[in-house]
Amino acid sequence: MLNRNLAPDITNAVDLDLKLRPLTTHTLKNQVPVYTVDGGAQDVVMVEWVFYAGNWYEQKNIVAATTNFMLKNGTKSRSAFAINEYFEFYGAYLNRSCYNETATITLHCLSKHLAELLPVVAELITESVFPQEELAIYKQNQKQRLEVNLRKCDFIANRLIDEYLFGFDHPYGKYTSTLDYDQLDRVELEAFYQQFYQNGRCKIFAAGKLPADTVGMIDRIFGELPLNRQEMPKVQHPVLPAAEKKYRIINDEQGVQGAIRLAMPFPNRHHPDFPKVQVLNNIFGGFFGSRLMSNIREDKGYTYGIHSYLQNHIHHSAWMVSTEAGRDVCEATITEVYKEMQVLRDEAVDAEELELVRNYMIGSLLGDLDGPFQIISRWKTYLLNGLDENYFYNSIHTIRTITAPELQALANQYLQPDNFYELVVV
Repeated sequence: MLNRNLAPDITNAVDLDLKLRPLTTHTLKNQVPVYTVDGGAQDVVMVEWVFYAGNWYEQKNIVAATTNFMLKNGTKSRSAFAINEYFEFYGAYLNRSCYNETATITLHCLSKHLAELLPVVAELITESVFPQEELAIYKQNQKQRLEVNLRKCDFIANRLIDEYLFGFDHPYGKYTSTLDYDQLDRVELEAFYQQFYQNGRCKIFAAGKLPADTVGMIDRIFGELPLNRQEMPKVQHPVLPAAEKKYRIINDEQGVQGAIRLAMPFPNRHHPDFPKVQVLNNIFGGFFGSRLMSNIREDKGYTYGIHSYLQNHIHHSAWMVSTEAGRDVCEATITEVYKEMQVLRDEAVDAEELELVRNYMIGSLLGDLDGPFQIISRWKTYLLNGLDENYFYNSIHTIRTITAPELQALANQYLQPDNFYELVVV
């Protein structure tokens, strides 16, 4: 029996033996792969259909995102209202999301209701009709939302910094205008839907307390669909970064706050420096105890929060510093960011700080593996990026073994002010 009079032993997270729970791989009759993680204490399940139908493949701006959103807005036999009513009756949640390369349909439900819900998801993939009245409502709502967001300095900053990094015509750099919504055509949505959903490339991920015949159910309903039969179009998007690197934008003459973005292009996860730089990034600005937070939030009081991170893209990435600060201290904030870069270049990280960051990162990984949904999410990231479980274990090895001189060398290579695009929007 547990003796509650004795305090438990304290173990450093870095000493924990982390294991990535393996997933099980199945293949449907139509060669669609299904990846599953069976487990959990609650009778709930998540199934996600990942289509290669992101804005990387669209010919016209926002066609991919609109097609994905409209999947739930009407089929040949059900209205948008009827679809929502059906899922709500079973206490289920059906969401759809569009990203740069991929687009998803995600179902969360009780395990016992999975058999009733899968056929309706298949209906969305095969029989969506994109009603004109639903499209009109979508356009109106999106334009109103956009008009509100365009008044916010952080919204403008997020749009512009990606344009400077990748170019406006690149999928990572383009953004929408009200004119884009006005020019949306239902015929274009139907064509994109037919190519990238009805006849598209798909992967399926399922996790939770899976019913005994989960894969069999998925195969009977989705294994007959004409998925994964056609080759994906070979689409290339050249990166055309802006020539100028410093920008000051006035979006609101009366604004009292400015949005600050500092960013530099960075290789994707396949570059050997990526896991090493993740350690450096955490020291720099990746968590609440980072140097940027300690200096600019705690010491100077310029902002409520400042963070740095590596963007989560498949083809290209970027190293980003993001914060909002008072209009009168935006320039001082940038100065302090560069000072922290210089300290990392000039001085080796001390052992105590490095140990703290090691424990933080390993502890975060441990939390990210708490439950089947989190485990399948990490596997999905690896699989979509062309990685395997070796990346997980190599990352842990890097966190545990990287040295202060290595981090200093990386800082001297990457944390140079001339590498960074600099944007302030007020």
